[in-house]
Amino acid sequence: MPEIDIVLVAPIYEGNVGFTARVMKNFGFSHLVLIDPCPLGEEAKARASHAQDVLKAAETCTIEDVFARSNIVIATTGIVSKSVCHSMRMPFYSPRELRERVKEVDGRISILFGRENWGLNNEEVKRSDMICTIPTAEEYPILNLSHAVGVICYELANLPLPSYALASPTDMGYIYGHIDRYLDTIHHPAFKRENTMILIRRILGRANLTSREASTLHGLLRRSEWHIDPSSLDRNDLLSDDSTKEE
Repeated sequence: MPEIDIVLVAPIYEGNVGFTARVMKNFGFSHLVLIDPCPLGEEAKARASHAQDVLKAAETCTIEDVFARSNIVIATTGIVSKSVCHSMRMPFYSPRELRERVKEVDGRISILFGRENWGLNNEEVKRSDMICTIPTAEEYPILNLSHAVGVICYELANLPLPSYALASPTDMGYIYGHIDRYLDTIHHPAFKRENTMILIRRILGRANLTSREASTLHGLLRRSEWHIDPSSLDRNDLLSDDSTKEE
């Protein structure tokens, strides 16, 4: 199965951190990551119950660390976009649909859970590859933090062994950077840039690219750039570039 990190972003209440460790262990997960957490003391230990090992091993790091090392970052949110024209929190998947998206891949998947009072901010959501929301009743849609973690862990428990490896975070960073530069090449309107890059991240984020697929996209972009401006790249480099060739 993929290596799954449960990431709590700035949790406010130590009891919720303890309960999260407990429910993670219930479903076989052990890697808890904390970003800017509240102080953890006896309440967290009490709520963790027999998951003291998960709580004790919890890693504290930055949000930048998480994005840098993860093949896929999934943002959980109770607020979703109402239209595909608003790309920030769209498209979104239920936990069960999420399982189908990640069950056959090999890599590090980080699932972000936001602050108890207002969740993840727009920047954290924007940088994520996929969006997950838990269907709830309209009259009271917001779940307790540890309950939300429990629902996700339940759906992702006992995933099968992966069948292929994902492109690395470095690979994906390069392809996003290349596409961003390509928008300059084709004079993409500046006021559309941010939204376009969010859409690109959503598309490629749920595509689960392999390193070979990412390399092929680089090759296609380079070839297109050469046809737009032959001086931008030596033709011999294109001819020697095997990223778009078949094995």
